[in-house]
Amino acid sequence: MEVAVLNTTGDTVSQLQISDYVFNIPVNTAVMHQVLVAQNNNARLGTANTKTRSEVTGSTRKLFAQKHTGRARRGSIKSPLLKGGGIVFGPHPRSYKQKLNKKMKSLAIRSALSSKTRENQFLVLDELKVNSPKTKEIINVMKNLGISSTVLFVTTQPSNELKFSARNVPEIKVLPLDSINLADLLKFNSLAMTVDAIRKAEDMWGQQEPGDK
Repeated sequence: MEVAVLNTTGDTVSQLQISDYVFNIPVNTAVMHQVLVAQNNNARLGTANTKTRSEVTGSTRKLFAQKHTGRARRGSIKSPLLKGGGIVFGPHPRSYKQKLNKKMKSLAIRSALSSKTRENQFLVLDELKVNSPKTKEIINVMKNLGISSTVLFVTTQPSNELKFSARNVPEIKVLPLDSINLADLLKFNSLAMTVDAIRKAEDMWGQQEPGDK
């Protein structure tokens, strides 16, 4: 598959052949959903905690006589039915972690990349640099590329200049390829990758294994 390579001023400088195995496969929405759910669950702390009737502070004495009062039988003040009592079936610390194998993660990422390519939301840059860590620098790049919505820029290495330029703009995010994830690929409408990032992505996810499609 051949795509145009742009510079930061929006001009086409060359053409690039990219791997169909990474950027042009049938989109597997079922796997993407499963990986996204697992990613969100793995981000949960699982620290929510409530106290049962055996853990709350309070007296254990019986509040009134068992019989002859006309009232329902009542235990201690720590009963879940009373204000300040224990919580029934409340949350307790737990792990929400879900394990996924590498092949599923790879398929989900390749499906997301292919979806961006197929919907014309994918741009290739020869390089991504700013003269100084200023917000207007990265905004100018975004305007030159004709991007009017949210965009995810992907590079090979982290850059403080790019990070500081984009951190005050919610519509823009810059990530090194090693930190790319499915949630960000789906969250941002457009995806712009440098040529080096594409070659690295093909090295990471472009090796077809027996049984892959």
